[in-house]
Amino acid sequence: MITQRWIAALFVLISSLWATAVSAAEWNVMIVTWRGCEEACQGFQDHFQQAGLDVKFLLRDAARNVSTLPTILEEAREVDVDLIVTWGTSVTRGIAGTLSDLGDTDFNTDIPQVFMIVADPVGAGIVNSLDATGRTNVTGTFNRVPETVTIATIRRYLPTFRHLGMLYNSSEPNSALKQSEMAGLSNKLGFSLTSIDIDLLGGRQGIAPGMDQLRAAEVDFVYLGSSSLLRSNADVVASAALASGLPLLTPYEDMVRNGQALISIAARYYDVGRLAGKLAERVLTEGSDPGQLSVARMSDFAVTVNMSFARDVGALPPIEILQFAEIVE
Repeated sequence: MITQRWIAALFVLISSLWATAVSAAEWNVMIVTWRGCEEACQGFQDHFQQAGLDVKFLLRDAARNVSTLPTILEEAREVDVDLIVTWGTSVTRGIAGTLSDLGDTDFNTDIPQVFMIVADPVGAGIVNSLDATGRTNVTGTFNRVPETVTIATIRRYLPTFRHLGMLYNSSEPNSALKQSEMAGLSNKLGFSLTSIDIDLLGGRQGIAPGMDQLRAAEVDFVYLGSSSLLRSNADVVASAALASGLPLLTPYEDMVRNGQALISIAARYYDVGRLAGKLAERVLTEGSDPGQLSVARMSDFAVTVNMSFARDVGALPPIEILQFAEIVE
């Protein structure tokens, strides 16, 4: 008969063996993701494996639920990891908190931490600036294309461009920040902006009605900004854009490759992960305090165009775009 004492003893033994396996590596790194280990997460691990460095990776996924993050941070402290890597704004803020949370032990204030895939780490309150984070234990990467480049690319694609439409989700910090940034640029760069908050329209259920509103407003191009909800419902977004006959620009290259958008301008997530790996390597091997390292910026961006989508919405790319963009069907 299996007794509670036997079960407890077995649990202690398993925990001890697991802790021993973790500590056997030279460094223990916990990677905390939002929606599973994707390209950036893999790129980060590949950097260390190809460098021949002895690292034990502990993969933890929040599964799009911020309430799981305190428990994950508690585990990181118990295991005594050497570094925490966080993917995305929600995960990074949930683990590290913001600048206003400095000194709050509910957040990570001591374990070295490197973030990646954070659209606006300054606007989100995670760091003071890209050059000086203002925190001793936190630095990261910046991978977003400047929105001035986004508008310039749209104008090269469609010289008659005057009116931008935007779907965003106000319940996501990244998405709200991008909408605010684009609103600020509209006057400066001389275009009109119509932005629709799908959170007010019921989230996923608001995507198609939101696209209908953009068509009624007679926008020339639709931009997704930054939103996990919109990305996770890319098929719905694509169907709505195609039904409305609207060209769609996305920061997510995979949407274009999957036929869910017309054009993307993006840093490849795998490369962002490798850049984060270089930062993390300095922290681990050189003993650098993360706060002494500037946020590392991506400088290479790829333009990808889906020709099938272009034909369906009647927006074939001009020769100028074809000269430098990657074309997919």
